[in-house]
Amino acid sequence: MVMTGPVPAAMAAHALARFGFGAGPGDLARISNDPKGWVTAQLEGSPPGPPPQFADHPGSAPRLLEVLAVRKLGQTDEAMARRKALQEAYRSDIVTRTRIAAGSDRPLIERLVQFWSNHFTVSTQRGEVAPLAVAFENEAIRPHVLGRFEDMARAAILHPAMLVYLDNAQSIGPDSKAGQKRKRGLNENLGREALELHTLGLHGGYDQDDVRALALILTGWTIDRQDGDGTAFFNPNTHEPGPKTLLGRTFQAEGAAEAPAAITMMANHKGTARHLAVKLARHFIADDPPASAINALERKFRDTGGDLGAVTATLVRLDAAWADPLAKLRSPNDFLTATLRATQLPADDKQLANALNLLGQMPFAAPSPAGWPDRAADWAGPDAVVRRVDWSLALGQKAGGKLDARVVLADTLGDLADAELVQMVARAPSPAEALALALSSPAFQRR
Repeated sequence: MVMTGPVPAAMAAHALARFGFGAGPGDLARISNDPKGWVTAQLEGSPPGPPPQFADHPGSAPRLLEVLAVRKLGQTDEAMARRKALQEAYRSDIVTRTRIAAGSDRPLIERLVQFWSNHFTVSTQRGEVAPLAVAFENEAIRPHVLGRFEDMARAAILHPAMLVYLDNAQSIGPDSKAGQKRKRGLNENLGREALELHTLGLHGGYDQDDVRALALILTGWTIDRQDGDGTAFFNPNTHEPGPKTLLGRTFQAEGAAEAPAAITMMANHKGTARHLAVKLARHFIADDPPASAINALERKFRDTGGDLGAVTATLVRLDAAWADPLAKLRSPNDFLTATLRATQLPADDKQLANALNLLGQMPFAAPSPAGWPDRAADWAGPDAVVRRVDWSLALGQKAGGKLDARVVLADTLGDLADAELVQMVARAPSPAEALALALSSPAFQRR
């Protein structure tokens, strides 16, 4: 009989790597009796609330007010100092976020948070977004990762960070009161990305007329740059009047109610079910996942009205999700998080932020609204590989002899570390090189 999946002894390592961020000391033994049960149990109980590490985080509204206030100061010394403080706040946020993922006892939830946050990308490529990014994730993504997709979509698309990032905050309906006075044009960025990236997908059956219609529906959703409270609000003076037809449905002139209704329709579109099923299967199963897995996820999404808890439960029960261990290459962010969990080595905030930057995946710094890529080919270039090896060696040198790389392999990979790798690590000329070999190995680099 030919075995097509991981042997039972390796299933715990597979579960921790595929559905979390890898194993830490004691994790393999703790879940080895029922790896699948450990994964599915994380979907039960209370919905994921804000992590206690962010209990004192001010949220997006105060940060946005500070961004707007600093802009008014121009290029003064005070403005420069306050901009630096906002940048430091962003760096502190992403370090805390990384530590949360590395130490979570529900790592599947943290992986889902990061997956959906990347799906609804807001990027520091637009500088104003940086201090808002983690607040966006905590406010618009995290509360809904086991809820309904339509709720997440509305929260994300109409969040101040998204309105700023994709220029909807300055989009004005051509026939609105403000548009007639100012002669300023419509901005279609958010309308386009909400269709192409957030919901139906590139091949979901919409056209340019739909992009324009959605952009018109979204007019009025902005931020108050003068006397606001830092939240998104609807300005009827910039909203395009009259009915709009999107995806064959006519939305009557209902002002602020139009955008939530349109997003709900798009979130429940059959094209959205397919688009999201492909992305989930690609992230959790393989770069080119089997059609049967995609079909199962698509069907569950449609049958449950986009219940992401039910869709995720279906995903983790799929045979395909367990059939091919180490099918995915860890992104730089995954690699760093897995290393923190595996080694338990101390690192200060500056070191962690510098490591994220060096490895090439600063959180919320994706180069486009499409977010970070999710295929091995995008992360396996020669330069990227060298960066990982060099960083692993530097980490080993810093650890000195305090960490036995053979123990790290046993604790994190178990039977997924083959005899040749164990032997190479054992024969390494120094503890630093042994740790670098372990962390740079294909077995550790993949999930």
